[in-house]
Amino acid sequence: MAIFDRVTTWWSRPCGGREVFRLAMPLIVSTACWTVMNFTDRMFLLWHSAEEMAAVMPAGMVHFALICFPLGVASYVNTFVAQYHGAGHPKRIGPVVWQGARLGLFCFPLYLLLVPAAPWIFRCAGHEPGLARLEVLYFQAAAFGAGAEIIAGSLSAFFTGLGVTWIVMLVDASAAMLNIVLDFGWIFGHFGLPALGIEGAAWATVTSLWFRVAFYLTLMTLPRFRRGHQLWTGRRFNPAIFRRLLHYGGPNGLQMLVDVAGFTLFLLLVGTLGPDAMAATTLAFNVNALAFVPMLGLGIALTTMVGQQLGRNRSDLAARATWTALGMAELYMGAMAAFYVLAPDLLLMGHAAGASPEEFAKLRATTVVLLRFTAAFCLFDAMNVVFVSALKGAGDTRFILLALLTITPIPLAVIWTGIRYSAWGLMPCWTVITIWACTQGTTYLVRFLQGRWRHMRVIEPELLT
Repeated sequence: MAIFDRVTTWWSRPCGGREVFRLAMPLIVSTACWTVMNFTDRMFLLWHSAEEMAAVMPAGMVHFALICFPLGVASYVNTFVAQYHGAGHPKRIGPVVWQGARLGLFCFPLYLLLVPAAPWIFRCAGHEPGLARLEVLYFQAAAFGAGAEIIAGSLSAFFTGLGVTWIVMLVDASAAMLNIVLDFGWIFGHFGLPALGIEGAAWATVTSLWFRVAFYLTLMTLPRFRRGHQLWTGRRFNPAIFRRLLHYGGPNGLQMLVDVAGFTLFLLLVGTLGPDAMAATTLAFNVNALAFVPMLGLGIALTTMVGQQLGRNRSDLAARATWTALGMAELYMGAMAAFYVLAPDLLLMGHAAGASPEEFAKLRATTVVLLRFTAAFCLFDAMNVVFVSALKGAGDTRFILLALLTITPIPLAVIWTGIRYSAWGLMPCWTVITIWACTQGTTYLVRFLQGRWRHMRVIEPELLT
């Protein structure tokens, strides 16, 4: 009976299981939709060509690395909205949302200038000419969606910061479904669309990203959201709020850049081992995304909850929400780790369905081993997501950036040295990645336990009650 009472209390108390689940579930569904979209995207490409599937991840990661800084700044609007909302100052919300969206408009022309530079970028990576050609095709088309991704990052932060996460689920699920349909059409040439292979996959993503922006803007015109938040009058450029957003969101953007750039450099190093190693690595990460990316939805919800509670000066409830989210994340990731080890073929069956049996058999053998590495570090990945999200909700973005700048160069240097001077294969590289993930998760746990985040805020001190 005592155990039942404890479980009931854990579920029903403020910032307990029910509250975290209610806020996080739509965001988990939202990120899961994009995970399924990417999973399907790469599965279709594997059916079309194994080399195209191998090319899409490094090309996509280079593209994403280049937009990480403005995207990280724009998405950090979530913390501002959450703290303004928690402190009871809704009229400050509209101006900060539009400052974040403005970054996308400013940066979009810059990404289009990278289109002619794409052949040089992937030639420098040292990949085989055939793989590099496919990477260039994907990167050049994806550049046309860069602005939309940044703008949508700020617009979605308006809804997540308020805790209206079901709208984000609705918009992202609709965009993901549109992407899957367009993927099938543009990759294989259905629905009257040309068969463009990997380039068609990129154009499908670009179209769905701009659809996402249009959907968010439409919903923001509803009286429920427009009134009280200065969404119309706050659209003008506000230098003071823009500087404050850059002050706290800038380290967040740089942290995203360093994190993604480090992962991208790892992929580029693996690409030098040949298409087979690259294809197996892409497939393993594609499967792991089914578990990892939904945790990002939990992380966004936790950032919102921590921000709202700190806006109310309730650091005790912010801490409770964090430990509740960690329990949920570890339970889910532990279950996925068991799948990776005990039933890998269940997760690979979609890819195997449309691929050549002989070609897939060799790819499967390597991927199964890589999934065991993934099982070893995914629990630390959950720690990473939860504690980084909590620290971001407080505004501790500078420490996160400093930790990444300290940790990231070491494993990359070890992998580069091993490949260049010791003829390392795929397994030693993945061993280093496993140690890297475990180190990051432990570092952020220690920072959270130190408790300095309890006294941090991103909004103006005079607005706190």
